[in-house]
Amino acid sequence: MAPFTVLHVCMGNICRSPMAERLLARAVRDRSGDVDGEQLLRSVSAGTGGWHEGEEMNPPAARQVRARGGSDDGFLARKLRGDFLDDADLILTATADQFDYVVALRPDAAARTFVLGEFGRLLAGVDAAALPPAGVKPDEVHARGAAIVEEIARLRGADAPQAGDDLDDPWGRGDQTFQRVGDEIEDSTVPFAVLLLP
Repeated sequence: MAPFTVLHVCMGNICRSPMAERLLARAVRDRSGDVDGEQLLRSVSAGTGGWHEGEEMNPPAARQVRARGGSDDGFLARKLRGDFLDDADLILTATADQFDYVVALRPDAAARTFVLGEFGRLLAGVDAAALPPAGVKPDEVHARGAAIVEEIARLRGADAPQAGDDLDDPWGRGDQTFQRVGDEIEDSTVPFAVLLLP
């Protein structure tokens, strides 16, 4: 079975979504004690626009990732394609506008697509006892991840994301803004890793 796959989406794929990609991967590695957390969870990203395709992570974003124990090695920006959405078990967008973009491209992805802040906010309402048992085998992680996504979709219901769920675009702004955005990303990715893995 393929690992549980999380796709992070922002605009240019050089700031917010790569930070989220690499910080979730680090949180999973920390939680599982498995240096190659990729076999349990695949964290990838893409941008709605292709302006930066093939570029490395924006330097202040890369600094934030490294400062938090993650790696920016080998990262290259890419433009979002339909098959990336098809392959993802969970899609996390930086903003509500990007959520709309994803759902316009793949309406059937709506139930597994969330604004990152919305996902983190609703995560607190998930009853861990009602989920499949946590384990460190890929199929156990996949089953528990799928159940978390289903439960968060149920908790969201027909409610739209809230204004505070969006991540600010830090591009061209100072390290302080990147640090705040990094904190907001970890407010969602770390609790997700904790709930997902034993």
